[in-house]
Amino acid sequence: MGAGKTTIGRLLAKQMGKYFYDSDVEIERKTGVKIPLIFELEGEAGFRKRETAVIEELSQLKNIVMATGGGAVLLPENRAFLKNNGKIIYLRAKVNDLYQRTRNDKSRPLLQGDNVEQKLERLYIERHPIYTSLADYIVDTGAQSANEITNHIEQMLAK
Repeated sequence: MGAGKTTIGRLLAKQMGKYFYDSDVEIERKTGVKIPLIFELEGEAGFRKRETAVIEELSQLKNIVMATGGGAVLLPENRAFLKNNGKIIYLRAKVNDLYQRTRNDKSRPLLQGDNVEQKLERLYIERHPIYTSLADYIVDTGAQSANEITNHIEQMLAK
């Protein structure tokens, strides 16, 4: 959360002449409600079930760039859909950077309440090994601009 998946994904798709999809936006479009409400009514398990269905559907499309939620890789079936149907780019960010980018965002159910930075640290510790093992490319999203990151990714993919 806060690494720039949607921003970078949208820019990359535009630069490469591809269609952009954000799995979270597609979930909201299909359900007609915002993700926090899905979490409230169905819990994280209900949300993950919906997320898997959307990732399976999107991963079958061609000529796209897809951004997923940060927790999408927690389920083996999502990892398989993504790995078998495209290149995976891990936008790696420091926990402090993630905190600065997300600390006031009320639309992220897993970050609600107190101790947001500790929650981000816990998520990073849990997810970083999965991201690293799954990624075809790892790109640090520190001080560079979104355009610089996008250009770097496009160059990597062209090789």
